[in-house]
This record gives sequence, C-alpha cells and structure tokens, in this order.
Amino acid sequence: MSNSDLIPRLRSGDRRALARAISLIETGGPTARALLAEAYPCAGTAHLIGITGPPGAGKSTLVTSLTQEWRRNGATVGVIAVDPSSPFTRGAVLGDRIRMQALSGDPGVFIRSMASRGRLGGLARATADAATLLDAAGFDLVLIETVGAGQSEVEIARTAHTTIVVEVPGLGDDVQSIKAGMLEIADIFVVNKADREGAEQVVGQLRTMLHLGRREPGAWEPPVVSAVATLGRGSSEIVAAAGAHRSHLRNAADRAASAQAHAERELSAALQELVLERLRGPLWSAMVDQLATRVRDPYSAAGMLIASLKGREPEKIT
Repeated sequence: MSNSDLIPRLRSGDRRALARAISLIETGGPTARALLAEAYPCAGTAHLIGITGPPGAGKSTLVTSLTQEWRRNGATVGVIAVDPSSPFTRGAVLGDRIRMQALSGDPGVFIRSMASRGRLGGLARATADAATLLDAAGFDLVLIETVGAGQSEVEIARTAHTTIVVEVPGLGDDVQSIKAGMLEIADIFVVNKADREGAEQVVGQLRTMLHLGRREPGAWEPPVVSAVATLGRGSSEIVAAAGAHRSHLRNAADRAASAQAHAERELSAALQELVLERLRGPLWSAMVDQLATRVRDPYSAAGMLIASLKGREPEKIT
C-alpha cells in the first residue's frame, strides 16, 4: 500500500489505510508530518470525547456501552484506548481492545489501542494525531480512553472537546475528583458501578463540590450521572449529556477564544515534538553526559541546544 494515497483511501472508508496511517503517525518523522498536513484540513467535524478516571473505574466497559448507544442512534465511532506501558520493557498488554470485543465486526466502529510508552498525562504521544486521522476518516465521534493513572491525566482536557471523568464508590477516598485538576477538567461526571454501596454518597459529594465551585454566568455546569456500564444503565443519559455539552460549546460566547486556545495547545505540542526530534543528536548526548556529571545545569544545557538551532551563541542565563 502506497503512503501517498493513504489519506484519500481512509477518507473513502478504507480501514486498512486508516490503520496504516495511524501506525505511521505513531512512528513519527517526516512521513507522519506529511500525512498530518494532508489530513488536517479534512478534520474538524468529529466530536472528541475523553474518558478518564482511576484504574478499576470500568472505563473500557463504559466506552463499550456508550459506543453501542451511539451506534443505535446511527453515529459512527472511532475509539482510541491508551494502555499503560511497562517502565522496563516499554511494552503494553493493550488489554482495552480485549475488553471491547463486543464492538468487533461493526463497520461503524474502529478501535485502536496505543501504548503510553511512559508518557505522563494519560495519553500516548500520538493520541491527538490519531484522533485527527479518525476525524478526517469521517467518524462522527472519537472516544479517547486514558491510561487510568489518576490526577496526572489532565492532558485529556486539552485534546478532547468533552471530558468525562468516571468515579466509582469504594476506592478508599471519599471523592477522587476533589483532588487538584480532576474537578476542573470534567464536563460530565459519571459514577459508574452505581449498584454498589456508597454510590449515592459519591453522587451527593460531587454535586455538593460542584455547587460550591465558582462559575461564570452562562458557564457549563457538569452533570453527575449514575451508571452501571455492565448493564448499559445510564448510557443514554451520558450520550444526551455529551450532546448537550457539544451544543453548549457551539453556542458559547467564547467559542472563538476556545478555538484559539485549542489551536495554541496543538501548536505548542507540535513545536515541542519537532524541536526535540531535531535536537536529539551528538550535542544532545554531550549535554546529557554533562548533566549526569554535574558539569552543567539543565538551563544552560537547554540554552546550548536552542542556540544550536538558531546558529548563534546561547543567551547568558542570569
């Protein structure tokens, strides 16, 4: 399969071309950037929905239930499931795909598992780029399930239009979402496994915390939805809430400012990736060696590397 015609093929519904394009995106480099440059103008219509929460919250089961609900409504769904990687081998089980077998065989669903490869923030390096490809391929919704590491997963809010934070009773903490970051990123709270003891208490605490929080007039107020994903309970309410949030975003007074902020985050991420890629070479290795031996500090080493890009002496750090 030629790389030059991957984007036209995936836009016409060729799933093999889509899978090949995502693999190239994960590899990175000039070929990946050329694919993104071609796909980017074709994207921008899908609703990107992030699903995050602590390990054991039932995120994969919830993704399966929500996808089935959206399919019943006639929408096509792309799923990106990010799995944790081993800190030693960098390998991953990619078990989310195993847990989503109920979706296999549906032509309106595409599932891609990704290893985080040690990346913090709950997402893999290429997650946002893969979402762009799914968007360009014509999927109505793109669901992004994060690793499930807890508070560090706020990066999903920078990628998704709607962020769903999943909570469950009985984790040994009254409300995980009260912790820094998680309460602020949620557009929808889902208390999964609501048939367990303590679920009503978690729902009540979340609603109390949201009520105490300060919100601007006209700002979105995150709903708290109870669910039992294994039984499909609550899925229709969550789907409706996600649709309401998308409508809110379209009608919000600060829509243009939000789009600008999202574009700035995309540019920042791309710039970091590109600069790091270009800097990794002999000078990079030399700076790492000097840091390891305490000959040089991190800021002066970074200044040397930046100067190598600009072709001039590094600025003096005061």
